[in-house]
Amino acid sequence: MTDFRGRTALVTGASSGIGAALAEALAGRGADLVLTAPHQTRLRAVADRIQLLHGVDVAVIPADLSEERGPDDLVERALADGHEIDVLINNAGFGTRGRYDELAAERDHREVMLNAVAVERLTHLLLPAMVERGRGTLINVSSTSGFQAVPYMAVYGASKAFVLSFSIALWAEYRSRGIQVLALCPGPTDTSFFDALGSTMSAGGRLRTTEEVVTSAFRALDRGQPYVIDGRLNYLTSNASRLLRRGFVAGITARVLGPQTGHA
Repeated sequence: MTDFRGRTALVTGASSGIGAALAEALAGRGADLVLTAPHQTRLRAVADRIQLLHGVDVAVIPADLSEERGPDDLVERALADGHEIDVLINNAGFGTRGRYDELAAERDHREVMLNAVAVERLTHLLLPAMVERGRGTLINVSSTSGFQAVPYMAVYGASKAFVLSFSIALWAEYRSRGIQVLALCPGPTDTSFFDALGSTMSAGGRLRTTEEVVTSAFRALDRGQPYVIDGRLNYLTSNASRLLRRGFVAGITARVLGPQTGHA
């Protein structure tokens, strides 16, 4: 089991859902935390709960990582406050659902910035120091949507495909240099994300819990896997989609999701 005592983890999107659950699990393994999200009140509540339960140091730095300077400003603030980050959890993200031409261009741009660009930028800012120290951990939260095109969530699916490919490439580059890299690929999970996007997102099975997702993540990390798909049904459907023609899978997905509009 990976021991995080004496290490500091930066967790993005930590105010709720999978991000908060990952932060709590890291604290349970001894890590000090730097938590970030745009919502300071919710973020502070998560930090206070973790500190009370686990007795680790928890810092809060509110940030909007969809802004151009968001990742740089966050890292500068963390380093200025004396935090040596050797665990990075890129969890922050959101999805938008609807016909592509009917969605706001600005929102799509922010989705790409948060889901993909911020992941790359934070990694670029923090990975070199991990390599120099010969130790580091990087968990990037992708999605089962990263394994196939997702009609009516085109930008979200594409952004998660980037995260998956990026993570596996880094795993291959750095696993011999003391760096753990994992792409965590949850399917429908019991969080506000799926509440906002609509019930058809979870068609075909029950919602997984954040605790189940986190258990899958740390089991895979301890085994040195490059990625993990949480849940047996999600594993089967994600792998089946790679065996079938892409157009066929996209067509089925389009019929399941439909053009209902929503965002999370």
